[in-house]
Amino acid sequence: MPSLFVTVITKNETHNIEACLRSVAFADQVIVLDSGSTDNTVEIAKALGAKVSTNADWQGFGVQKNRVLALADSDWVLSIDADERVQPELQAEILAAIKSNDFDVYSFPRLSSYCGQYMHHSGWYPDRVTRLFRRHSARFSDDLVHEKILTSSKVGVLHSPLLHESFRDLEAVLDKTNRYSSAGAKSLLNKRKTASLSKALGHGFWAFFRTYFLRLGFLDGRLGLVLAISNAEGTYYRYLKLWLLQQAAHKAPSA
Repeated sequence: MPSLFVTVITKNETHNIEACLRSVAFADQVIVLDSGSTDNTVEIAKALGAKVSTNADWQGFGVQKNRVLALADSDWVLSIDADERVQPELQAEILAAIKSNDFDVYSFPRLSSYCGQYMHHSGWYPDRVTRLFRRHSARFSDDLVHEKILTSSKVGVLHSPLLHESFRDLEAVLDKTNRYSSAGAKSLLNKRKTASLSKALGHGFWAFFRTYFLRLGFLDGRLGLVLAISNAEGTYYRYLKLWLLQQAAHKAPSA
């Protein structure tokens, strides 16, 4: 049987890490790379048998996931986040896939929750993610946020969903919206994208329309509307922050 290591990056994930690691107990080894938790994340991970390393030099999600990937000396790697859970049906598919040698890289759908409700529309499902791959067949992009798998291999398809406990409550929504819009603005700035107040408003309106109407968010009920508004706000703030970063750069004195 080929060896399978699971990789996870963490920071202050006390409320998530136990359920995450218990869901991947079938793997040969779990490797956690922590970026400076001040809660009990590291202690819980070690108590559950994970191999834990620390690197607090945060350069973005892509860089950190490649760092933990470098620690995985195995035939196969499954990369998940602390707020994700592998259900028994997906576990069975994963183990069958790495036995088969049909593909070097696999994707599977992800079912995400929003304030206690799993969202089956709104562009949130099937939200297929590529996370299972033969070591050295793939790596992550170095993006600050919304990193993706880079591979030249053909991607096989698994069908059982990965559960994603993405937003426990509205406080979590607001916190993540703020953090991700800031990181997204910096990423856009690094890519030399430009923004204006009108662009921020336009992108925000389009995000709402796409989520609620084109991606059938209205079928997710009242929380589908809440999610569409949240997506609009996150997009608006990302481009607004980019515009403000550009304004600050223009005002800065030249060297």
